[in-house]
Amino acid sequence: MAARLQELYENKIRAAMQEQFNYKNPYEVPRIVKISVNIGVGDSVTNSKAPEAAANDLAIITGQKPVITRAKQSIATFKLRENMPIGCKVTLRKQRMFEFMDRLVNMALPRVRDFRGLSPKSFDGRGNYTFGLKEQIVFPEINYDKIDKVRGMDITVVTTAKNNEEARALLAAFNFPFRK
Repeated sequence: MAARLQELYENKIRAAMQEQFNYKNPYEVPRIVKISVNIGVGDSVTNSKAPEAAANDLAIITGQKPVITRAKQSIATFKLRENMPIGCKVTLRKQRMFEFMDRLVNMALPRVRDFRGLSPKSFDGRGNYTFGLKEQIVFPEINYDKIDKVRGMDITVVTTAKNNEEARALLAAFNFPFRK
């Protein structure tokens, strides 16, 4: 069973973008390849359970087991040792990616306090879009009473678009709420 947004892309968005950008082949139309979600845990130096708690939250939000990220080198001023756990990340593809994007756009982003839209300047020039959320509790799957600390996360949407204009049109077609 295909996700709702995947069917929307295949039936409507692809044809509309092919017409808008004058693509000769439907496979030239940009598509979303993957979504990476990353939580950095700065207090892991003092609290050794923090990376596991962040990983549990991320697993609940994305429906996939996260990978614990470790420090590549020691930094004495931050009391950081090499190979110490400092965060977690998940890479979502295909059906899980579309389901996460659906929940993100339709449920989580409208719940963000003082939300005025996503910045249209966060594209990297190659069609990828990155933004951050300040708290994980905007996702309805997270039980506010069971979290130990409010943590932010970085979300990167990787597309096959050649430039920012194509990527912005693609994400806008998926109802990403960009600022005017």
